[in-house]
Amino acid sequence: MQIENPQDKARNKLLKKLLPFVMKEGFQQMKMDDIAKYMDVSRATMYKHFSSKEDVVEGVVRMFVDFIEKLEDRTLEDDEASFGVWFQQLFEQSISLVGKLTDVFLKELQIVYPELYDTLKSTLNKREQQALQFYQDGKGKGIFNQINEKFILLQDDLLLREITNVKYLIYNQVSIQQVLYDYYHFKKIQLFKPDKMALVDDSKIGPIIDHVVEKFNRSL
Repeated sequence: MQIENPQDKARNKLLKKLLPFVMKEGFQQMKMDDIAKYMDVSRATMYKHFSSKEDVVEGVVRMFVDFIEKLEDRTLEDDEASFGVWFQQLFEQSISLVGKLTDVFLKELQIVYPELYDTLKSTLNKREQQALQFYQDGKGKGIFNQINEKFILLQDDLLLREITNVKYLIYNQVSIQQVLYDYYHFKKIQLFKPDKMALVDDSKIGPIIDHVVEKFNRSL
């Protein structure tokens, strides 16, 4: 496991403070003064870590790339238990990404910094191919139901985005925590054959959802 050096750790701490504002408002209209304000540091401190707005945006993209690439590689020799573990890892990434990576940010990134956009898009495409292969392997080994794996990815992008929207939560008088638990169980039943449900250790999903909920509540 690669250890994060102190400089990268300090940069990432500042970027995480900035992230909710960038994802909501975009970055094109932001000045360096705005960025320092959102990072809750002085301009001098900010410039110790970032030389320009492009440096800041590149840091945000790198954070997403590193997060996505944490998904462990699978091998054909993996036993059945690994499907339960990977299912939860994919679920954690999906609910984290849908809550952070917005269309506003992606559209501006594509226009202003196309090379950074291509880097992020390439990483997202790689993750999509990994997920598709995972679902295909699960069907091939008789672990997953025979469902269209592309629909599953589309469901994560559209349905998950909709049910975690604040307007949806308020209208239906339901908490983000309950929605994520419901969606998790919905996906598990949807994917795993009844006799393979035991491959998923539900006790591990609680801390994952709690962590996501904590970040969600902080961003409100």
